[in-house]
Amino acid sequence: MTDTDNLTRRRFLQATGGAASAVALAGCTGGDDNGNGNGDGNGNGDGNGDGNGGSGGKTLQLMNSTVTTLDPVKAADTASGTIIQQIFDSLMNYPNGEIAVEKQLAKGHEVSDDQKTYTFHLKESVKFHNDKEVTAKDIVYSWRRLAESKNSRRQYFILSSIGVKHETTTKTYTDDEGEHELTVAKANSLALKAKDDYTLEMTLEKPFHATLEMLAYTSFAAVPEGIVGDIEGYDGEMKQSKFATKKPVGAGPFSFKSWQTNVAAEVEKYEDYHGDVAKVDAVHWKISSNSEAKYNYGAVSQNADMGYGSHFIPTSKYNADKISDTSTDDLGRTVGKYGPEKGNTLDYLGVSTINTYYMGFNTATVPKAVRQAVAYAANQETIVEEVFKGRGAPAYHLTPPMIYPGGAPKYKSHAESKYPYSYNESNLEKAKQVMEDAGYNENNKFSFTFTVYKSSSTWPQLAGLLRDQLQSAHIEMEIKKTAFSTLLQRGRQGKLEAYSLGWIMDWPKPDNFLGLLYPPLTDTSKDSPQSYTNWSGTPAAKKATKAWETIQNNSGPTDEEMKARQKAYIKMEEANWEDVTFLNMYHGLSERFAFEWVDAPKYGGAGYSRQMYNKVKLSERNK
Repeated sequence: MTDTDNLTRRRFLQATGGAASAVALAGCTGGDDNGNGNGDGNGNGDGNGDGNGGSGGKTLQLMNSTVTTLDPVKAADTASGTIIQQIFDSLMNYPNGEIAVEKQLAKGHEVSDDQKTYTFHLKESVKFHNDKEVTAKDIVYSWRRLAESKNSRRQYFILSSIGVKHETTTKTYTDDEGEHELTVAKANSLALKAKDDYTLEMTLEKPFHATLEMLAYTSFAAVPEGIVGDIEGYDGEMKQSKFATKKPVGAGPFSFKSWQTNVAAEVEKYEDYHGDVAKVDAVHWKISSNSEAKYNYGAVSQNADMGYGSHFIPTSKYNADKISDTSTDDLGRTVGKYGPEKGNTLDYLGVSTINTYYMGFNTATVPKAVRQAVAYAANQETIVEEVFKGRGAPAYHLTPPMIYPGGAPKYKSHAESKYPYSYNESNLEKAKQVMEDAGYNENNKFSFTFTVYKSSSTWPQLAGLLRDQLQSAHIEMEIKKTAFSTLLQRGRQGKLEAYSLGWIMDWPKPDNFLGLLYPPLTDTSKDSPQSYTNWSGTPAAKKATKAWETIQNNSGPTDEEMKARQKAYIKMEEANWEDVTFLNMYHGLSERFAFEWVDAPKYGGAGYSRQMYNKVKLSERNK
């Protein structure tokens, strides 16, 4: 999400077919229609950059969407996170965006027998970009900011997801929507202890099965102790606004150089990096949210060395038949060539990343029969092929196949055997029948509005297909396009009847997705709802509530608890089917297009925004 969204629960993906965007409302934030996260700003940056494109120089040229902040605890959009990933390091990391977590600032750890106390041992002689050594006190300070600062947008990561022991208090803040209360940790109450310079102890309220995966998220990145004075006990070396925009200091492979809003950003190689020192001298991002401008700048004029998904080649110009010479590696990634595209043949990488795009319903304003009729009308496979040109896979569960209990085979078999709305087909007779059973007919139609992001080229097309089909089922659906930030604002206020959004993983477990369906946190009459469905009172909502409580009560790493969670995950998916609160549409395919002079490691299911660029190499461009 953006800085101004003031959302603290989950990260939403902006589902667009061209303009890059993403917000994190408690979880992701945004992304394009192909599983590529991005920022959700609306600026059409026109900076031309100052780099060398693919000319064989030392600057890696990329493109990005509107960046909102470079403060790890405040960033909740993928555009910002992509840059933050280069500047800051955490204890743990997803190497190259693969979901098998590895050590980064940590060199080792132990866990107590009761699985509640973690002891981390830090690498020694690691330097921040201001030449200060990274110590356990810096980690304590960084995580206190995450839990206590009013600038934090991810308090729940440490307070409720991992569940570090703490006391809570409330802080009040005011934005364009009025005054709000924010629950944060009471000052210095987190069960964190710097036992010495290189030893950190963390105690949880109860065991949590994805602790290390959570700690790999950039919200947990290390910053120098006391650099910002936004928590009790610190005056700060600079104001948070300066740290977030002009002088972010981390311990990552690149140090900050510049950022001009809606124009460009750049980071420089950090020579004293504790890991692999960058192969390039700098990384430069041209910032724009105009898909045509990005296409012309990157793919046509070759001013970018590589790009991602519809940020680089919009769906309107994409042709899957141009993919050739493909092979599949042991992680299921497709490697090949794409082209010719304006005379260029590009290196191609296709990765099934962990994301889901869906149509959400306000159950308080759109009756169940209408929601079921829409589900009968939708053919997810046709939508993926015709609207998104095969850049994804049909979605029947909110949990993506890679992390579904039992993996992709179980995902498919459960959907094929249990999906109640005509799996892999559009059944307009059933759609009509469910509406007539509810009392609707030609003279008594139901009307509602489906709101999509205004710069999307694909969701309006998807909506148009549904609208035309639903007319035969006594439903009149109006399509409204709006700015993404407006969509979120109206959703939080309960003013959306139906809307398009997506979600990309914060950590690779079903909990991270299914929390969006927990009925008590979908109430738009309360601050910062996780989603905008107002789902309550029905038998299915009660099933979902009970299932989520089972998940929360079996949060540990034991086989018994895992089995209890897995059963509850499926119950939540089936409860969602029953009431159609989210109509899952597709899982986006993340694609990378690179010119021949670029040698970049492949990324994994966590997505390209989790990849660090210190191992990217540039060779001389052929003239």
